[in-house]
Amino acid sequence: QVQLVESGGGLVQAGESLRLSCAASGSTRSFRVMGWYRQAPGKQRELVARIATYGTTTYADSVKGRFTISRDDAKNTVYLQMNDLKPEDTAVYYCNVNTWSSNTYWGQGTQVTVSS
Repeated sequence: QVQLVESGGGLVQAGESLRLSCAASGSTRSFRVMGWYRQAPGKQRELVARIATYGTTTYADSVKGRFTISRDDAKNTVYLQMNDLKPEDTAVYYCNVNTWSSNTYWGQGTQVTVSS
């Protein structure tokens, strides 16, 4: 069983930055893909960014050039650096991992609110 603990959410103004962290209970080297999803009120959960074992990254079009995902295997942590935040980025952000054995785990979520 993998436990994921997110932190770093909060209330910011448009144009400001936040960095989300997701600490995993297991070694991140055992995770095939680590990612961040978000869910705004009344909307479906959507992929924000993900990073594979060898560093390949994928971003939603809406965050390209503003968000950066990274992982620190020594700390078993994945990060999401969010710059130039916009009100439409307001959502609950969830950490997600997929293991090599095809198991999927989710964090509890952290709220990000961007005021205009």
